[in-house]
Amino acid sequence: MSTQTPFFPVAASHHALEEGTELAPRFDANGLITCIAVDAATNDVLMLAHMNAEALALTMQTGEAHYYSRSRKALWKKGETSGHTQKVSEIRIDCDQDAVLIKVTMGGTGAACHTGRRSCFYRTIPIGAAPSADTALGFTGDAPRFDPKAVYGGHDH
Repeated sequence: MSTQTPFFPVAASHHALEEGTELAPRFDANGLITCIAVDAATNDVLMLAHMNAEALALTMQTGEAHYYSRSRKALWKKGETSGHTQKVSEIRIDCDQDAVLIKVTMGGTGAACHTGRRSCFYRTIPIGAAPSADTALGFTGDAPRFDPKAVYGGHDH
């Protein structure tokens, strides 16, 4: 169920939510909305993260990607520690306003993932077999562009 936030209204109707021009994002019970970040030039998916109302508002106001860390329970600006910033060129919201897509240009080494890779989606799951303890992930070949221990000091990003 969506709740009103200090930054955003609740849609007046289902029709307004899906067809209207008013931004009325539907945050989940934890106050979060899913955000997909894609490369502005290639549309490659770089990462999936979450935003709270403050992170979405800051992203809109500054043109720099801000997220909410569920593990740290804290707002964070992408690249604040690592230098791997995300300059936002477009923000889209889906049909029922419960997911956001941002088009970004990466700063730093161009790596969006805390493992040092360009994309957080660097492994594949096999198709055509039942899941088991022997299910092996494949790698896409997206090699790390930086050493996470050197950047983050061995701590969680």
